[in-house]
Amino acid sequence: MFISSAYAQAAAGTATTQDTLMSMLPLVLMFVVLYFVMIRPQMKKAKEHKAMVEALAKGDEVVTAGGFLGKISKIGEAYVGVELASGVEVQMQRSAVVQVLPKGTLK
Repeated sequence: MFISSAYAQAAAGTATTQDTLMSMLPLVLMFVVLYFVMIRPQMKKAKEHKAMVEALAKGDEVVTAGGFLGKISKIGEAYVGVELASGVEVQMQRSAVVQVLPKGTLK
């Protein structure tokens, strides 16, 4: 029924700077690996896609995000006109272009 009071023991020594750094080392290493495995390749791919979208020109054969293959017939600032078949043209955002195909791929 009676519980005696419990007191925390005093620490044997003070934590040194080296102990603190060693305890943070796994966390720092995890962020370094995360950066080189995930973040850096994603930024590189986004930079390449932005350069490809800016370099689009009339007559380029492209693949869209929806999987359509077509030839660019009109270029605007934010939109492009893509001719999917003769007489079938759609307007889409420039960022929806995923890949530029080599000339002569579509026939």
